[in-house]
Amino acid sequence: MTIQIFHNPRCSKSREALALLQGQTLAVEVIDYLKTAPSLAQLQALHQTLAVPVREMLRSNEDEFKALNLGAPELSDAELLAALAAHPRLLQRPIVVNGDRAVIARPPELALSVL
Repeated sequence: MTIQIFHNPRCSKSREALALLQGQTLAVEVIDYLKTAPSLAQLQALHQTLAVPVREMLRSNEDEFKALNLGAPELSDAELLAALAAHPRLLQRPIVVNGDRAVIARPPELALSVL
């Protein structure tokens, strides 16, 4: 099975997680989500696999988060996922997926927990 990593090459944590995975001699599919944004359906599936609140998938320190008022508690999961689909930069990184298991690899060593 191929391990997937939702990766931002400019992010040091994402680079560290990728290096850890590659050091395990695994087949790793690198998804540069800023170049190839995940669809709403892919984000919904990723949310289900992660089994965390949608808010944990969001990067709250990004300008778009503040500009779109995504910290508002009344926003539904559907609204937050739609914002992620429209603004992929908001996706927390890195996210590592292995079949029906996934983790937000912060710290990067968490990437190994889904192997």
